[in-house]
Amino acid sequence: METEFTPFMSLLGGILIGIAATLLMAFHGRIAGMTGILAGLIPPLSPDWQWRAAFMGGAVISPLVYISAGGSIPFALPISTAALIFGGILVGIGVYLGSGCTSGHGVCGIARLSPRSIAATATFMVAAFATVYVIRHVIGGA
Repeated sequence: METEFTPFMSLLGGILIGIAATLLMAFHGRIAGMTGILAGLIPPLSPDWQWRAAFMGGAVISPLVYISAGGSIPFALPISTAALIFGGILVGIGVYLGSGCTSGHGVCGIARLSPRSIAATATFMVAAFATVYVIRHVIGGA
């Protein structure tokens, strides 16, 4: 499976993520880290659960609005459900060990010039590059 190169859609998505992160910081003084936001919605609910629910709702509803407006989101899953679950568990462990996710560290932390976030994001990227290389060129998968 070949990765599709979508520079304009990627740029637009990045701009929207940056705007959302900036507005969340400006109006609520909070970092737009998806795992931290989601954690406040798991019982016991965080006292500020309302904005968290709105933020997560927007992340879920936005693609649906885009599709209903005539857009399309190509999606292919070339792995098994078991591999998807295993990958999700590994990501969850990494988020815990890294004290945050790529959105919190990569988007918001680097923007604040946080050394911890810069190191975490560099680690995420090296691990992602190595994983893609091994899967595509060593194992010979998708």
